[in-house]
Amino acid sequence: MATQVVMPKLSPTMEEGQLARWLKKEGDTVSMGEPLAEIDTDKATMEMQSLGNGVLRKILIQEGESAPLGQIIAIIGEADEDISALLSQAQSGSQSNASNKAESAEAAAETGGQGDSGEAAPAEQQGAAGGGAPASPTGNGAGAQSSGDGADAGRLVVSPIAARMAAEAGINLRSLKGSGPSGRIIKRDIEEAMKAGQTQSATKEAPSSHLRVVESAAPAQQPEIFGASPYRDEPTSEIRRVIARRLVTSIGPVPHFFLTTEIEMDNVAQMRSSIKALDPSLKISVNDIIIKVAAAALIQHPQVNASFQEKTIRYYERADIGVAVAIEDGLITPVIRSADRKSLSEIASEVRELAERARTRRLKPEEYTGATFSISNLGMFGITEFTAVINPPEAAILAVGEMKPEAVVRDGQVTVRQIMRVTMSCDHRVIDGATGAQFLQTFKRILENPLYLIV
Repeated sequence: MATQVVMPKLSPTMEEGQLARWLKKEGDTVSMGEPLAEIDTDKATMEMQSLGNGVLRKILIQEGESAPLGQIIAIIGEADEDISALLSQAQSGSQSNASNKAESAEAAAETGGQGDSGEAAPAEQQGAAGGGAPASPTGNGAGAQSSGDGADAGRLVVSPIAARMAAEAGINLRSLKGSGPSGRIIKRDIEEAMKAGQTQSATKEAPSSHLRVVESAAPAQQPEIFGASPYRDEPTSEIRRVIARRLVTSIGPVPHFFLTTEIEMDNVAQMRSSIKALDPSLKISVNDIIIKVAAAALIQHPQVNASFQEKTIRYYERADIGVAVAIEDGLITPVIRSADRKSLSEIASEVRELAERARTRRLKPEEYTGATFSISNLGMFGITEFTAVINPPEAAILAVGEMKPEAVVRDGQVTVRQIMRVTMSCDHRVIDGATGAQFLQTFKRILENPLYLIV
């Protein structure tokens, strides 16, 4: 008997998925439990397994296209089985989804671009809010559209995965002919272009002789520019949609307040150098030490290692630290479980391994959910100080800035110290000002005297 393959729920916050790659093609035999396709969720790329035996009779969603949870994306049946009824059902379901989307778009237009959910505005607030929110890319497959004068102002339909691959490989999308529905440029087109050597450099350095000619020639007359700037619209990835939704539940409903302190990091730098000299294979970063110290401070201040639960406040017995990792379309927070009970070398190894799998979107849901406290470190980008947005239901997140030498006064003398600024965003429903300040005092005391970690 033929069975329908529907878009499965592969992560706790997933609402729709993008078909990254079919692992089987129409006509292939499939068995129950066998990997059938790779799905881009809001967090990671995960395998979808077959729930039946038979032949993959029909693929209804192509690579690069998206579908909401429960939508029929393929049909499995016997080789000679009549599947016309299931095909009709799938088609009617797709038309219903399209009709719902059209009605939502019309309603949004009537309300100034924001539907009943009120999620349009927060998506624009994302950049200014800054900070750790969980995160993975997909889109509705609508493609990119440019507007302006000239021949290049036509519509370009590209799947999000194809757009990302083209950008990484330096491929001019307008030089390609899409093989997807309605001429959509999909992943396969980019792979073929890469094989054919159609990559081109985004910028080409001019020969020095040409530069000399330009310098000696009269300045070229600048063409007149009329009208508004050309633009392009790209599908919103799932990670950006989730971040926008989570910000709605964080920066608005959660009453934030912020505490900032300066920490002398000279002893941490010396300890890290000593560890490296002792064993070069122990690759301990400053961030690894910060994670360990934060975990130790959380155990001493359980009021911070907590979350608001409407009628109760939940206090956690272990410090599960979420570490914000930048990926292509946003942030994701792999979790270091029981960081208070792990050694620095264990934390360092786990952070590297989880961060690598986060960037390749291979994390399992249990590896990026359920943190009790988060850390977002932008010091490697030269950021000295910032505030981060709390990731509900956690009660706090620590924003870590750059460690750099600064002139300070100690014992009446001006001296140079390695200074790092940290800012903790606190949920005032759980943490009071004095409670947050006491946590930061402990955090600072341990970092400035890291030998506390072994006593």
